[in-house]
Amino acid sequence: MIKRFPKLIVTNAILFCAIAADAQFGRPKSGLQPMKSAVDLIKKQAPLRVNQALLAKISQGDVHVIISLAKQRAYLMVGEEIVVDSPISSGKQGHTSPSGNMHILEKDPNHYSSLYGDFVDSSGRIVRAGVSMHIDAAPSGTHFQGAAMKWFMRLTDEGVGMHVGILPGYPASHGCIRMPSDGAKLFYDHVKVGTPVEVQPAA
Repeated sequence: MIKRFPKLIVTNAILFCAIAADAQFGRPKSGLQPMKSAVDLIKKQAPLRVNQALLAKISQGDVHVIISLAKQRAYLMVGEEIVVDSPISSGKQGHTSPSGNMHILEKDPNHYSSLYGDFVDSSGRIVRAGVSMHIDAAPSGTHFQGAAMKWFMRLTDEGVGMHVGILPGYPASHGCIRMPSDGAKLFYDHVKVGTPVEVQPAA
């Protein structure tokens, strides 16, 4: 009986450690939330919404645009009514989209970035993707190919604009206002050079 007692203590100790480990690693600690995936963030962005009745009546001279960096939405407006409500992805930290009152300075249906894109070889194969002309040098035998910015609507002289782009569900651009393809086309078709744009800050 005395010889078996240490084995019982060891067995209980192992069982206790297993339960403690399960408690520690099997579920999050109090007050902490598990990291959310990009898919979860995307689901939180409401899809494009269009008031078809209003859309059928408007002209380019009637509209103005409001962009909310806090809500990550862009609104095509007539007076106080929303005609198109689109998800966006604005500038990420370090490249925050400028805020304030602006105007559409230029429209270009097939614009390409002069700053961001890829280095490609003579056959068009991408050698280095996602480069910046500010900091990256082209490898030998390659040239710069600017990123496509379809349905581009310029907001600043520095090159910030609204255009088609990837929407991960959070601010991710180099300053531009990325939009879904159908949303960008709707805005593009119904604004003109000179259309007022109010970009509301995130804070």
